[in-house]
Amino acid sequence: MALLDKTFYLETFGCQMNAHDSEKVIGTLLREGYRQVETEVDAALILYNTCSIRDKAEQKVFNRLNDYKALHKQGKRFAVLGCVAQQEGEKIFERAPYVSLVAGSASYRKLPEMLVQLEAGNNRIAGLDDRQTDQTFETEFTARGNKHRGYITIIEGCDKFCAYCVVPYTRGKERSRTSDSVLTEARRMADAGYTDIQLLGQNVNSYRDSSGKMSFAELLVAVGHVAGIRRVRFTTSHPRDFTRDIVDAIDAVPTLCDHVHLPVQSGSSRVLQRMQREYTLEWYLERIAWIQAARRPISLTTDIIVGFPGETEEDFEQTLSLLAQVGYDAVFAFKYSARPNTPAISMEDSIPEEVKSRRLQALLEFQREIQRTLYSRHIGEIVEVMVEGNNPARGQVSGRSSQNKVVNFTVDSPIYPATGTYMLVRITQSFPNSLLGEAVILGQPSAISAGEEICVV
Repeated sequence: MALLDKTFYLETFGCQMNAHDSEKVIGTLLREGYRQVETEVDAALILYNTCSIRDKAEQKVFNRLNDYKALHKQGKRFAVLGCVAQQEGEKIFERAPYVSLVAGSASYRKLPEMLVQLEAGNNRIAGLDDRQTDQTFETEFTARGNKHRGYITIIEGCDKFCAYCVVPYTRGKERSRTSDSVLTEARRMADAGYTDIQLLGQNVNSYRDSSGKMSFAELLVAVGHVAGIRRVRFTTSHPRDFTRDIVDAIDAVPTLCDHVHLPVQSGSSRVLQRMQREYTLEWYLERIAWIQAARRPISLTTDIIVGFPGETEEDFEQTLSLLAQVGYDAVFAFKYSARPNTPAISMEDSIPEEVKSRRLQALLEFQREIQRTLYSRHIGEIVEVMVEGNNPARGQVSGRSSQNKVVNFTVDSPIYPATGTYMLVRITQSFPNSLLGEAVILGQPSAISAGEEICVV
């Protein structure tokens, strides 16, 4: 059945990389003459951009497809994109025969060709690249969902092969864009009014300029100097490739946000070795020392996996000790779940589910008290906040600081500031996951008293 009505609906699962991939897919579809609609019911083409990181991700995708398979009888076509598409491959056609297109993220550059096949009535179109592809998905037609903050993917794929992770198998090998292409995109975004840019990669600091001009730290500095850009973030960094010049760049360039997300996964070197993380706890702590020695206070966040196969109570206690030693501003913690095709799936000494749950809860409660103390230190400071939204019912404005902390604040005006506005906010209260304050009205001498600390965090 040929696709005559060029309307589409796209739903995204997963991380920021997936969200940005969807922006690029949407931009490509619009360029090819398609029109985006709000619901599956209104669309001729229904696309699901999938993530395979979490437990039973592929089953969730098939359940979602099953929920809407009746729409196929109305002539609608289905496409599965992303990591689950690459992981499951053409098996998706067997389990869900009403799916017409399956494409992994490394194949998105071929999307216009695949759409031509779809429009011609082809019901089994596969875009599945192996790890050998050297190409990245770059398009000037990205349909960005936020008018002020935007993503730029600078490196795709992963070569680290951590024992628990499926990404190297679903996203392909590491391949970096040229620094010139990244800077061209950053300038184009600045010209369009974007002030906040986030550089993305599975391991963003593993970036290797394919033209050989810039290191990752040098690229950070160059993006930070683009006229019109006020904030530059980057995620996610791998400790193995985290170098001291990254900290030097943050210290030297005010537009580089004072926040580093550096996943550790475990506080036990023994567990890190089993995870195939390619570093020891001592190696990791050396990088933390660089960050904590910076002239600017840099916010630190991390990822933790509890219950990895073979993790003992002593290993877990070492992770808690690490949290106390470092003092993270936020921790994203998860129970280990086996992923297809990964080495950890065949490891012995699996941890019972109830033990994983107990450890996760204990870790979250421990970290919550750490954050309660850390966030309270901001009381009395004046911080710069980028406005993200308004909540008139509570009389508050919400946004984020340069340290990526949520700040809710009041304004002495019946008119709320527009999204994307930057405001100074005096912090008056703190909570474990957010700060509360009041806007400082510029132009009023009494707004900032002599000797009062101004801290852009």
